[in-house]
Amino acid sequence: MGNESFSAGREVLKPPVTQVGVVGWLRKNLFNNWYNSLLTLLVLYGLWATVPPLINWAFIDSLWDSSSAACRDIDGACWSIIPQNISFILFGFFPHGEQWRPITAIILLLSLVFYSKNKKHWKRSLAVYWLVGLIVMGVLMRGGIFGMELVETAQWSGLPLTLMLSLFGMVCAYPLGIVLALGRRSRLPAIKSLCVVYIELIRGVPLISLLFMSSVMFPLFLPEGMTIDKILRAQVALILFTAAYIAEVVRGGLQAIPKGQYEAADSLGLNYGKSMRFIILPQALKIVIPPSVGILIGAFKDTSLVVIIALYDVLKTTQVTLSNPKWMGFSTEAYIFLAMLYFICCLGMSSYSRKLEKELHTGR
Repeated sequence: MGNESFSAGREVLKPPVTQVGVVGWLRKNLFNNWYNSLLTLLVLYGLWATVPPLINWAFIDSLWDSSSAACRDIDGACWSIIPQNISFILFGFFPHGEQWRPITAIILLLSLVFYSKNKKHWKRSLAVYWLVGLIVMGVLMRGGIFGMELVETAQWSGLPLTLMLSLFGMVCAYPLGIVLALGRRSRLPAIKSLCVVYIELIRGVPLISLLFMSSVMFPLFLPEGMTIDKILRAQVALILFTAAYIAEVVRGGLQAIPKGQYEAADSLGLNYGKSMRFIILPQALKIVIPPSVGILIGAFKDTSLVVIIALYDVLKTTQVTLSNPKWMGFSTEAYIFLAMLYFICCLGMSSYSRKLEKELHTGR
């Protein structure tokens, strides 16, 4: 009875307001000492000085769908450059009346990519879907049959070219990089030396030099009258360059596998091919998902370098738009749009890699 009466009469004390809630969080994380408080105040002042003018420029004082002449008389952004030139920026020199074809090809490509994201769909039928999809996309882009106008690859430009170079570059470079990594760890001196020379040689030169060689020097070694499409040459250069970096990442994953895993494979009587396929590579590739995706994202952004060899990817078509006297002076708006386009694609790849890591329980 005495304890019950004591508990009933005891007042419950709440923590101070400065220690809980929003005030407590601010005091703990932003104002916990004098220099953090000073940095917080400086950052707030920087935001106050930059964010309101940026909002005024980008949204309040801007024009979104008007002529270039009207944009000359405003202080804000001229976003009109995007809707007025979106057709050329995205599809370049592809015939205007046939632009439904690259649109359909892009939708089909993205549909296959999203379908392939689900790990449950990783079956043999997926390869059939991709094969059929690639054939359909090739027919749509090339034309010449079913009443469609023939469009040469020189007219393939804009976003379809960027997606084609990046997607096929990544898809083809990854298995090649795995083969190079296995070759570099081979016990056969000839194979190991060849892979080492290739990897170190490719990693020792910039991508621009490979693109120049594929565009300018490589045709000099071909027989007279024989030509290879410029887009194909650029695609091969991107694949060879990316594969060398993927090889080193995969080699790091192979070295991280404990020796006991190799011994376990040998004890089961598995040959080299089966032990790599069923035991070693699945573990190694799970380990190197984050750095591999980093390299693939870099490869996607590196496709913009094809402007050096006069291929009209989405960056080049944007630059051509800005060379029009009507739209000169609005490069900031055009490049912001282009940056957002690249950012969305890279963010999607990064988000998928995190999801894949979680599904495969990487690191456990």
